[in-house]
Amino acid sequence: MQNYIRDRVLDLSNYIIESGATVRQTAERFGVSKSTVHKDVTERLPQVNEAVANRVRRVLDNNKAERHLRGGEATKRKYQGQQPLKC
Repeated sequence: MQNYIRDRVLDLSNYIIESGATVRQTAERFGVSKSTVHKDVTERLPQVNEAVANRVRRVLDNNKAERHLRGGEATKRKYQGQQPLKC
């Protein structure tokens, strides 16, 4: 794995752990695609650091479990004429 990819993988994973960010938020923050973030944290990160990969997996699993709540809140705000939340 090239050094710049390894550095990006670690930067993405640290951001997700520290902020609890979703894949979409992380992709927007770092200017990469959601596919790149997902591939980095699910396939490449375990090769770099298994312990960090487990921590990221817990955050992403939690985000996945809560996504229906965020979607419901966004729909509610839409029909109340408010701006959608930035997750």
